[in-house]
Amino acid sequence: MYDDNNVFAKILRGEIPCKKIYEDDYALAFYDINPKAPIHALVITKGKYTCYTDFTGKASSEEINGYNKAILKTVEQLGLSEDNGFRLIFNNGKASGQEVPHLHAHILGGKVMPF
Repeated sequence: MYDDNNVFAKILRGEIPCKKIYEDDYALAFYDINPKAPIHALVITKGKYTCYTDFTGKASSEEINGYNKAILKTVEQLGLSEDNGFRLIFNNGKASGQEVPHLHAHILGGKVMPF
């Protein structure tokens, strides 16, 4: 069940500030406050979805398409590309390390990433 009091819901409502990179009708992108790479952004959906499986199972095609395009636009805003690379990560559920129960993608770049 979605928790309206999670930190990302509060950011979407403007109750907690963020360093915004990109925003549209489907998503908000901002810099992670605890970066794991020189460039580390989060892209959160504006819909009330807890994780990737919740989102892909319940969201409309328009929401899914809009969210994915927002991720791409964020990558472009960050100056990342296929040439200099980036990593896109979705943690799905507590066992994967997902800390906030609101769908979000991590975009990491700015260095060579080890596997």
